[in-house]
Amino acid sequence: MFTPLLIAAAFGYLLGSLPFGYLVARAKGVNIFEVGSKNPGATNVRRVLGNGPGNIVLALDVAKGAAAVFAPWGWRLAHGPHSHQFGSEEYGYFAIVGLIGAILGHSFSCFTKFRGGKGVATGAGGFIVLFPLGALMALAVWGATAAVTRYISLASMLAAVTLPIAAYALHRSPFLIGASVAVAAFVVVRHRANVARLLAGTENRIGQKKSPRPAA
Repeated sequence: MFTPLLIAAAFGYLLGSLPFGYLVARAKGVNIFEVGSKNPGATNVRRVLGNGPGNIVLALDVAKGAAAVFAPWGWRLAHGPHSHQFGSEEYGYFAIVGLIGAILGHSFSCFTKFRGGKGVATGAGGFIVLFPLGALMALAVWGATAAVTRYISLASMLAAVTLPIAAYALHRSPFLIGASVAVAAFVVVRHRANVARLLAGTENRIGQKKSPRPAA
């Protein structure tokens, strides 16, 4: 079982490493690592380039997470369609390992010198498939927090923390609970600079004027 898990992790990492934020911004003549928050995530792309490019990056990053969860099922299905059904406990192990690989790939991409985003959209894409009710609850928390505070970073962290709480409250498997705790902790740690700005009162809000673009 170790080898298939390793394959799921490696495939998830490579899938997550696809630097869509960097590529979309580069197509517009912008190096996203040099503008705004210097983060290739959808939030920074939207702030610098507008809603269109930002939404494209968001959709692609979400798709990476969803694909990382689906891919192990497809591979296992091809090798044993009656014993590795979608939603089974064994499938869950491969799916979660693939998703964690994708989040790490997104955050530490081998294609961009191990720089990357914070894993929120990619993680959301995976949990939409893996734990849809929990993802819906997290999305509700995200929306409410963003609407009230206008801080994307705070909304993202609270949404991430909602996942393990929901998994525990809804009596999901210990493996899923543990994985959601790990993902939530990872997301919060990746937002440590945002936490410092939130405490200092200098964090960017939704609708705040974007940084000017440098020459390409």
